[in-house]
Amino acid sequence: MRALKQLVRFGWQHALSCLFPVVIFVSLAITQILPLPFLPRYDWLLIICLLMQWAMVHFGLETRDELKVITLFHLIGLTLEIFKVHMGSWSYPEEGYFKILGVPLYSGFMYASVASYLCQAWRRFSVVLVKWPPFVIVVPLAAAIYLNFFTHHYWIDVRWWLTGIVLFVFWQSWVTYEVGSTRYRMPLAIAFVLIGFFIWIAENIATFFGAWEYPGQTEAWSLVHVGKVSSWLLLVIVSFLIVATLKQVKEQIPKRG
Repeated sequence: MRALKQLVRFGWQHALSCLFPVVIFVSLAITQILPLPFLPRYDWLLIICLLMQWAMVHFGLETRDELKVITLFHLIGLTLEIFKVHMGSWSYPEEGYFKILGVPLYSGFMYASVASYLCQAWRRFSVVLVKWPPFVIVVPLAAAIYLNFFTHHYWIDVRWWLTGIVLFVFWQSWVTYEVGSTRYRMPLAIAFVLIGFFIWIAENIATFFGAWEYPGQTEAWSLVHVGKVSSWLLLVIVSFLIVATLKQVKEQIPKRG
């Protein structure tokens, strides 16, 4: 019975942490089924995301420090989107006034929603890192993973090498989290894989509702290739490394007063 209660608590806290992504998915579904007037769909999605971001901060669901992290992810994601659309990896075929080089501005919020989930889950579950590698390893590794999303179009794809390096670097790293009054722990590598897998599921939902379009989905929607799990796994690792590094840097800043 206690295990069931803990599972319900765990699920509820995760659901609260996923509030921003859920709003994005619901908005994608509603705007596809019931087109809104006056503005193209992509622009309405941008307005909804901006209002949601304001509400998250205004009602205390996100802190101002978390907003800074989320804004950083918005810029990182938008940069990646512009490059990938230019290279033909996927496209945004619908019209929109607020687009940069074929990429609607709302797309950055899909990356920002991942950061929102990480920040909120970190706070709600009182996450603690165990045997976290030093900054001199973590920062270059995160940079290398992010750069590979760009460079593999011109050079060899080293994602599997990077994945192996991640497993080696974080082999002894754990993440502990609290549910109720009980603290649990999980190997960090497993946490990466689980988050990456569920984001791949979310990607299938998003493409089904027309968030973006892969070349193979032009005629009709189809399941996103399972190989994309590796891409999301690496993106989750980058996201986690950035959030963890920023939180550790903040903890090391002496508190005034």
